[in-house]
Amino acid sequence: MSEARFPVKAVLFDLDGTLLDTIHDLAAGANRMLSELGRAERPLAEIHSFVGKGIPHLVRRCMTEGTAASEPEIEHAVSVFKRHYAEVNGQATRIYDGVLETLQTLRANGIRTACVTNKAGDFTLPLLARMGIDGYFDAVVSGDTLSVKKPDPATVRHACALMGVEANEALMVGDSANDAEAAQGAGMPVVLVRYGYSEGRAVDTIPCDALLSSMTEVLPLVGTAAGT
Repeated sequence: MSEARFPVKAVLFDLDGTLLDTIHDLAAGANRMLSELGRAERPLAEIHSFVGKGIPHLVRRCMTEGTAASEPEIEHAVSVFKRHYAEVNGQATRIYDGVLETLQTLRANGIRTACVTNKAGDFTLPLLARMGIDGYFDAVVSGDTLSVKKPDPATVRHACALMGVEANEALMVGDSANDAEAAQGAGMPVVLVRYGYSEGRAVDTIPCDALLSSMTEVLPLVGTAAGT
């Protein structure tokens, strides 16, 4: 086993843009919502920049960027989005390269794992199961598990509590400032992947402990190697 840069007992992972490429399903749900509401559909790249803070935030931006909507209209739109997204959740989603290998290796080396996402639990748990990775996590904290979402550090602290580790004994892996700020607020190191969503912000402008081009690059950072 190599020397660990982060000698941790647990690794926490963001979901959308970190473990799974979900953008095509999110865009399908968003554009079906907009179409039903008589609004113009939005291009994939634009919706891509809206992802990160949960469904209400995604819907609000779809309904208000370059246009306007009342609070009741946005509230109704959220319910419409959820109905459509439930139908497509997981259909076009794919697991990023290296994710399965990384999860398997961490588990084999006794490192606990959690998924901490701003996606609502009604969509998170079925998606993890549909993609066949639900069994890899000791804890799942969704966007509605607590009364707050990332970047609030309570989310990652709660995941650590569920796994029986201290925040400074864990590493956060994400793709956006939401992940970085949640981890840093809890006193936890954080690494970000270059390939994620990041709400349209260049990931290399977000303060973090390391940037990863592939998920497997996290393994030597925590003192494991593929196949060990």
